[in-house]
Amino acid sequence: MPTSTSNGEGMDTETSVEKTEMAKPCSGSLEHLDSGRESSLPHPPTLTAEEERKLWQKIDLRLMPILSLMYLVSFLDRSNIGNARLQGLDTQLDLTGNKFNIALTMFFIPYCILECPANMVLKRFRPSRWLPGITVVWGIIMVAMGFVKTYPQLVGVRVVLGVAEAGLFPGVAYYLTLWYPRHMLQWRVGLFFGAASLAGAFGGVLAYGISFMSGTGGLLGWSWIFILEGIVTVVVGTLAFFVLVDFPAMAKFLTPEERAFVVQRKKYDFSTLGEEGHFETRHLLEALTDWQVWMHCLILMAAITNLYGITLFLPTIINTFGHGPGVSSLLSTPQYVVAAIVLFIFAHWSDRLKIRFPFIIAGFVLSLIGFSINISSAPSGVKYFGTFFCVIGAYAPVPGIIAWLANNLAGQEKRGIGIALQIGVAHFGAVFASNIYRTQDKPRFIVGHGCELMFVAIGLISVAVAVLVSRRENSRREGVMRAALERGENELHSEKVLWKKMGDRAPNFRYIL
Repeated sequence: MPTSTSNGEGMDTETSVEKTEMAKPCSGSLEHLDSGRESSLPHPPTLTAEEERKLWQKIDLRLMPILSLMYLVSFLDRSNIGNARLQGLDTQLDLTGNKFNIALTMFFIPYCILECPANMVLKRFRPSRWLPGITVVWGIIMVAMGFVKTYPQLVGVRVVLGVAEAGLFPGVAYYLTLWYPRHMLQWRVGLFFGAASLAGAFGGVLAYGISFMSGTGGLLGWSWIFILEGIVTVVVGTLAFFVLVDFPAMAKFLTPEERAFVVQRKKYDFSTLGEEGHFETRHLLEALTDWQVWMHCLILMAAITNLYGITLFLPTIINTFGHGPGVSSLLSTPQYVVAAIVLFIFAHWSDRLKIRFPFIIAGFVLSLIGFSINISSAPSGVKYFGTFFCVIGAYAPVPGIIAWLANNLAGQEKRGIGIALQIGVAHFGAVFASNIYRTQDKPRFIVGHGCELMFVAIGLISVAVAVLVSRRENSRREGVMRAALERGENELHSEKVLWKKMGDRAPNFRYIL
């Protein structure tokens, strides 16, 4: 009798009957562009644990370095304005009052709005063309930003930059789900997103070095920050055209047997439930009406607000400790290196233990410690130490939050829309974060740090609610499964066909916690 069991952590084991059903090719699937690609693959081989580990490592070495590099330059390009501010941007463009905050805000408005449409566009184009293409475009925009002469020009270019960058983060997050089983996802999202924390480290060092170019060609240091980093982005995007591969069935760097194994391995994964290979309006409605999409939007928004609040204003905060512009940029570097290390540790153990929420809670607790220190009247040295907790707590939980939702959405169409909605809605927190650290609040920034603490509380409460609801739903589905088993094998088998179409709402699907 076919059964499905859960290990209590959301990872399901299936009998041969279920595997046979789930292994049937999904006609028109996004996992291949040519309908004959998968059908022409040989029978998947049986690999030892060591052989499988080497296969995934081979895929990692091909995909993860270029994806991480693309996100590194992406995050560097959107956040380097914080360092540029210390290199004469404020003075030359007369960014008095809240003009700087408005310039930050105008990037995130189109960025948030267009993330979901961008993922739907990705499904109509080849990822190996779409993702590198938008990278080259925003690199050109960054170079142009180095030549702006007025505040309105700066705002206009920031808007266009937000439009161009909107497709990368949700696009790569969705793209990774097409390659990796769900219990292997957070480590890969961590490798990708870890580039964001490294961007903070590189940004400070680069800004310090580039500051010595101030006056070259009649341009101040802030112009050269934008120009040189924009040129690097164009180079990275061009390189990505030659490196990225669309889907496993098309991966020429793998042998036919390896391709067959990866395709079959993904089909055994419960995240492939409900896949039909073409978009229908119901997929959008299912994502919009799924409680977990909106709950995880709130969790990610809390983390994103903390992340951008500290990233965009860390050089300014450290500057209030009595350091000059160059030194402030340098002193904002170590925090991101430590954050990247912690992020990778969290990602590794989360995938290994097959559980997400404890590491997310740990991140919010670290943020709670850091912002509590900085809102206090402690000495500058203590506050600087507190910024490490702020940065680590802001970055470390994000891959887990993204992987958590991606793990619990079944079906390519719904998962692509859900991830884009989560990231798009959550980034409205960046709009908020762009305006909470005001010039008049120096040096303690009570309003800014206080708002960050508020979002820490929102994050902790939202995680607790998500865990409780998921556990209750898993228990309810266990009851449905037991009742179905009691009705007999034939009825259970007929219901399996319907359950597969239901995706993550099927009784045999278990939410990962």
